[in-house]
Amino acid sequence: EFVQMKKSIDALPLRNVVVDDPFWKRYVELVRGTVLPYQWDILNDRVEGAGPSCCIRNFRIAAGEIRGSFGGMVFQDSDVYKWIEAVAYSLCMCPDAKLEALADGAIDIICAAQQPDGYLNTYYIINGLEKRFTFLRDHHELYCLGHLIEAAVAYYRSTGKRKLLDAAIRFADCVCGIFGTGENQIPGYPGHEIIELALVKLYRLTGDKKYLRLAVFFIDRRGQEPLYFREETERYNRDFYWHDTYFRYQYYQAGKPVRAQTAAEGHAVRAVYLYSGMADVAAETNDEELLEVCCRLWDNITGKQMYITGAIGVGAHGESFTFDYDLPNDTVYGETCASIGLVFFAIRLFELTGDSKYTDVIERALYNGIISGISLNGTEFFYVNPLEADPEACEKDYGKRHVRPERQKWFDCACCPPNFARLVSSVGNYAYSQSADIFFVNLYIGGKIQADIDGAAVIFHVQTEYPWKDKVRISVEAKAPVGFSLAVRIPGWCEKHCLKLNGTAARYRIHRGYAYVSRVWESGDTVELTLDMPVAIVGADPRVKENVGKAAVMRGPIVYCLEQTDNGTGLHRYFIDSRTAFDSSFEPGFLGGTVVLRCRAKYLSGGGWEDGQLYRPGRSPEFEERTATWIPYYAWANRGPGEMLVWVHCRL
Repeated sequence: EFVQMKKSIDALPLRNVVVDDPFWKRYVELVRGTVLPYQWDILNDRVEGAGPSCCIRNFRIAAGEIRGSFGGMVFQDSDVYKWIEAVAYSLCMCPDAKLEALADGAIDIICAAQQPDGYLNTYYIINGLEKRFTFLRDHHELYCLGHLIEAAVAYYRSTGKRKLLDAAIRFADCVCGIFGTGENQIPGYPGHEIIELALVKLYRLTGDKKYLRLAVFFIDRRGQEPLYFREETERYNRDFYWHDTYFRYQYYQAGKPVRAQTAAEGHAVRAVYLYSGMADVAAETNDEELLEVCCRLWDNITGKQMYITGAIGVGAHGESFTFDYDLPNDTVYGETCASIGLVFFAIRLFELTGDSKYTDVIERALYNGIISGISLNGTEFFYVNPLEADPEACEKDYGKRHVRPERQKWFDCACCPPNFARLVSSVGNYAYSQSADIFFVNLYIGGKIQADIDGAAVIFHVQTEYPWKDKVRISVEAKAPVGFSLAVRIPGWCEKHCLKLNGTAARYRIHRGYAYVSRVWESGDTVELTLDMPVAIVGADPRVKENVGKAAVMRGPIVYCLEQTDNGTGLHRYFIDSRTAFDSSFEPGFLGGTVVLRCRAKYLSGGGWEDGQLYRPGRSPEFEERTATWIPYYAWANRGPGEMLVWVHCRL
């Protein structure tokens, strides 16, 4: 029925990747030891000062264990599903009997609420099953099922336990019977996407094509006339939250068929979740047209609508994309989940093309716009990730009310913290990939990686102090000589690199941003990659109005910022020169261990201005000489609230 596209690149099994480098090991252990236990307490309403989650309580009510009313958002179920998925990935890398027991207990509570026909959504179980699937546009039943499937597949692969998987299969089978164009079926699709990619995961695990067919149905039905959301709104007399004509349907990526879409529009997280599902469906059904649409949408996002930090989704109105080159720094939404979704989309396109432009963006988002979403202690979170912040403006400017100058313990809409946990726990899936005879190094994350190449067991030992130092050392361990290509990504930010094999210059070819070293490898063979990593002053396309006359500072993959704690108030008054020289130093006890940059800068003084004199005739401005201290953007707001700035005035 379906012909699979030639998809030759796959992630390694997560248990085959042991993360062991100074940077990412700290995050992986932070998630396992702090974030997951903290979030479990949150889900059980046990954290003082954080609003109630009601998540586990809802399942207990739905199971009849306790009495009460539904609490939280209509999609509250998804929080515990993402938590279980993160636990599953964590268990792959580091067995933890206590953590596994917590997850098993959560699964027991979840499964106790499942209905006889397989339906499982606490909002409708508690509030009335007769209303289920009557508000697809906004009530997230299929979104929650998507996260249930992802958690169930991950937990089964990690532990071999089927209880949650069987529950997910029963619910998915229920949905397969309800949706479609047959008699008495619902010809609709979800308002919040993710079920599409989840169904493909379930198909890949079980081999049951009905899950793939349903994923295809949801994608191809979306945006077709007659518009289902219009019919649903009229049939059930629903109010439409988005009253403006453009946003009414395209907020859901449903204003036109997906194959007719040329630019990313609407809610950013929904969009990249949808595009990820589209890429999966394209791969499984040999749909070259759909893949072309994915590539077109990718180019629009990363070429015209993405921040330098890998953040996407500009508008607070609808957490949405707006239009090309609209990238304001102080009102940006930049939801953590949106950057995570962009990583999901990127890895799928990489696996279909082998092109480093996708893994370059994975690196950009991971090191900047995603880990910025969590405090260094693991118990506070950003939902919104601005590139410029002023605490007074956040408090007093209604247009910036969504921006916070410090991270929060939790959120009423808490999608980002558990999303962060599941991504970091599975970071090994993005770092290394393989095909039959190629081993890809996508991210420079130190550790021990086991791969099966042409039937031969090969172990790669990766040593690096990236992103602070410029060297990556990859050693091969094999019982017998084996022929394959080692493909090492040369980052887009790197203008000069050196690749050595066993101490001498390596012979290699560059293909789609990867350096391919092809040979018969023996145990002990070692490749050393050196990446030139000077401080770079980076400009923006002049069509980005907010950044004309400004520059950002990067070193390697890391975006830097000025913070009030180091530089005082009035960060908008700093000027640097395009020829500014920077000093860099690694400070192990500072912000978890980081390279700090310092440079001489000009600071626009208030000299000559009288109090109350708002304007005066122009004359040469007066500047003070100052030392500007730059820290990694991801580490801002860990020392109390204050101003922060990424893009500074730059004099050419």
